[in-house]
Amino acid sequence: MSGDAVAAAMAALDRAGFLPDDVRPRASFDGPLPIGAGQTSSQPRTVAATLRLLGVRPGDRVLDVGAGSGWTTALLAWLAGPHGEVVGVERVGELVALGRRHLAAAQAGPHGPELAPARIEAALPGVLGLPRGAPYDRVLASAEAASLPEELVDQLADGGRLVVPVSGRLTLVERVSADDVRVSEHGAYRFVPLL
Repeated sequence: MSGDAVAAAMAALDRAGFLPDDVRPRASFDGPLPIGAGQTSSQPRTVAATLRLLGVRPGDRVLDVGAGSGWTTALLAWLAGPHGEVVGVERVGELVALGRRHLAAAQAGPHGPELAPARIEAALPGVLGLPRGAPYDRVLASAEAASLPEELVDQLADGGRLVVPVSGRLTLVERVSADDVRVSEHGAYRFVPLL
């Protein structure tokens, strides 16, 4: 997916609509902002970099791990388009509710028809991602892992891509085939820990 598509998604789905009311006046700040429960909405420049690296294509099935406020889930839905599918998972109960409200508002808004069907589910205890829906064409993890999370790699379809911060490095995993997985690093970033 081109950088222009990512920029268009971010212009259409303004970050302000995915922040708690008291934080919305700071939506244009290019830094992380609190969304509750000790979690943050990532810096927009970082979100753009991860989305460009992920390379979502129209029609992709996408998993958003750490859906938080719902912003990345909605951006992924824009990129996947009306023939795609996006599911976000979130471990923090209050953020599941917040993300669902924000995503529903985006789906009901003027760009709703352009979005892939999307939803946010509560993560199952002890389960990373959403294995029952696998395989996915694209997987985005918006929290930092201490080591490469093989559970997410296992949820990739052949030809799929996973973007996940690992020990401070933005990491791209490409599943070429069942037996061929390629891993590359793409710069230093800071994220909240993957729970």
